[in-house]
Amino acid sequence: MSRTDLQSVTRALISVSDKSGLVELGTALRRQNVEILSTGGSAKMLQDAGIAVTEVADHTGFPEMMDGRVKTLHPTIHGGILALRDNDDHVAAMAEHGIGAIDLVIVNLYPFEETVAKGADFHTCIENIDIGGPAMIRSAAKNYGFVTVIVDTSDYATVIEELEETSGKTSLELRKKLAAKAYARTGAYDAAISNWYAAQLGEEFPDRLVLAGSRQQILRYGENPHQSAAFYANGEERIGVASATQIQGKELSYNNFNDTDAAYELVAEFDPKITGPACAIIKHANPCGVAKGATLVDAYKSAFACDTTSAFGGIVALNQTLDAATAEEIVKIFTEVIIAPDADDAAREIIAAKKNLRLLLTHGLPDPATSGRIVKSIAGGYLIQERDNALTAKPELRVVTKRAPSDQEMADLRFAFIVAKHVKSNAIIYVRDGATVGVGAGQMSRVDSSKIAAAKSLEAAQNVGETIAWAKGSVVASDAFFPFADGLLAAAKAGATAVIQPGGSMRDDEVIKAADGAGLAMVFTGMRHFRH
Repeated sequence: MSRTDLQSVTRALISVSDKSGLVELGTALRRQNVEILSTGGSAKMLQDAGIAVTEVADHTGFPEMMDGRVKTLHPTIHGGILALRDNDDHVAAMAEHGIGAIDLVIVNLYPFEETVAKGADFHTCIENIDIGGPAMIRSAAKNYGFVTVIVDTSDYATVIEELEETSGKTSLELRKKLAAKAYARTGAYDAAISNWYAAQLGEEFPDRLVLAGSRQQILRYGENPHQSAAFYANGEERIGVASATQIQGKELSYNNFNDTDAAYELVAEFDPKITGPACAIIKHANPCGVAKGATLVDAYKSAFACDTTSAFGGIVALNQTLDAATAEEIVKIFTEVIIAPDADDAAREIIAAKKNLRLLLTHGLPDPATSGRIVKSIAGGYLIQERDNALTAKPELRVVTKRAPSDQEMADLRFAFIVAKHVKSNAIIYVRDGATVGVGAGQMSRVDSSKIAAAKSLEAAQNVGETIAWAKGSVVASDAFFPFADGLLAAAKAGATAVIQPGGSMRDDEVIKAADGAGLAMVFTGMRHFRH
């Protein structure tokens, strides 16, 4: 550490909402003979602990007023923070107006984000918008050459350690680092306020979009080893990979985060109270098998059977508590991640034998019907859209062929269309008895997706010694309309008996006629589910 960039700390200003670690901090500062200025609850807590404190009102000679709205917004405070100690004019102004230097500013802000998250009313949220705090933080950060600013309680120990090592001084390197962190905090704070206010006004897409996140983890690399990456939380109160507790296993990678999110969002479409146990196995953000079952292990086995090759090294998502029987099946092959609401003790013991297998528990499922924003970056900007939270209710399905689906076909059609919503476009999904039996994803041609899905269904059958493709007697879902009859006829050739698709093509009549000619039942949803 260079000795020439050290600045003495003789006076500190403390005004914190989060008071964790405050007494320890105050004690450490007094050991260094630092004078402490403080306000309100912070001052009282320090005084109750026997730590000498000067009230800000006594320091400024001006009382708090307007229910505490005006207390630190005063020249004596901001002059003491902003003054350049090596500027003769600034030093003279301080002497003329009796302004003492403030060398350390410790502020964390009114809990606006927490207040909003609790569902507080408009007035309460407004009252939790901090004004003086951000002003002091920004003043201190601007004057980083002389002033140290702390906005995060986790930095108390670092500052205390440096003060003790340098006999009450801080380094330029630390002050710069804390200044950058301070601006990030006030920026995120203002972003939260801005986004909340826009929502109160019903502005889905305001004129100026502000994005903010807090870094949770620096990742080993991104999609590929030559790409750097990190995971940031955006504060959204949504159950999933971002909020999960990792019970064991290696740190999640970039691809793990992406694929696990895709897996859990898909399996959450199946409420266990309504559909019973369900399992989704994901590889490269696409499902290679999805199934319901009488038991969780049945659901897993059916999902796995759809594509046993692709499931290797995949992500397993479950819609209910992981049990021992299911755990025993999962660990038979290499699996990257298991994510579930919970896991019983027996299952945890089985998973523990696989040290690198990541087990994530969420204590719930995300609500697929809730709204939210999807953000995608492109060169020069962002694309923002609402989360695809639409579900196709049974009365909205329109039978367009001469033959209506049977009850079993209708149940499978609905299941297939839900899965299609989570498959990269163009998506073709074959389903039989509540389980996928063929998935075609991400092709430029819908016909190619149909052929791939059909081939997968034959491969799945052959894996268990059968010769007839599992698509035979299945239903098929398409995430978007069939622009021509060829895609539908490819599905019929594969053995599908019923079709679900959005409809809306200029050639719908031609497609419907082809379906009738092939003896298929077909329903239109009127809703597309592209996923790119």
